[in-house]
Amino acid sequence: MVNSQGHFVWYELITTDVAGAQAFYTNVIGWGAQDASAPGATYILFTAGDAVVSGLMDLPESARNAGGRPYWVGYVEVKDVVATTGEVRRLGGTVHVPPTDIPNVGHFSVVTDPQTATLGLLKPLHSNRAPAALDATGCVGWHELLAANWETAFTFYGSVFGWEKAETVTGDLGAYQLFSVGGRTIGGMLTKPAMMSVPFWLYYFNVEDVDVAERKVKAGGGQILNGPLELPDGSWILRCVDPQGAIFALEGKRRRQPVGYFERTSSHGTGTDDRRWSW
Repeated sequence: MVNSQGHFVWYELITTDVAGAQAFYTNVIGWGAQDASAPGATYILFTAGDAVVSGLMDLPESARNAGGRPYWVGYVEVKDVVATTGEVRRLGGTVHVPPTDIPNVGHFSVVTDPQTATLGLLKPLHSNRAPAALDATGCVGWHELLAANWETAFTFYGSVFGWEKAETVTGDLGAYQLFSVGGRTIGGMLTKPAMMSVPFWLYYFNVEDVDVAERKVKAGGGQILNGPLELPDGSWILRCVDPQGAIFALEGKRRRQPVGYFERTSSHGTGTDDRRWSW
């Protein structure tokens, strides 16, 4: 049996405009969309080829009234959702959606870590699928935590999910700590820049051509926060905001180098997968 425990296995966009977000992301990333709504609950599945990669749903009215904004949330597979939420509480986190069954899907919960970054927990009903390849088009290729303090955040996540430290890269913003699960490096953590008001998880979606995606983000009413920035492996990243206000990132190649445009991260040439921030 495939062991996906400790891996990100699902992603959801919680938004204020489901139809608008569906149109935006299917155009920018090239996803297909399938309606999986239930009575009184709109739910859209995004697909990349034959793979179902993420979901889309409404931001609840109670959250809107409380000032909640659209956001992406990733779900990590765990053995036991009840036990894991107990561990989250013990270590200073908060459980926002208690352990809940989804018929024919599994058991889930939504929590925040002690620094208030949101994350989901999931025990699938059938846990027999390997995590998607990190370079698969349309899938998430990287998971990045912008923490209030990355060191204490890593201690929390290491205890809850068994994540291990991989390489540490030091740059202008301090340490960028890569982390792994089952010997596979899947993301990085850093202490967020002061201009960011709250900690959060950022997900990088793979696209075929970053320049094409950039044009589509702008044409669709989104914004580019920064980039394109080059990584040591030759791929490029963009950090963006969708039209409803959710932050996301894109990663891919530049198929046609713009004349006179050449922009690199300060980590170029280090041989590491460092997504250093330079707002």
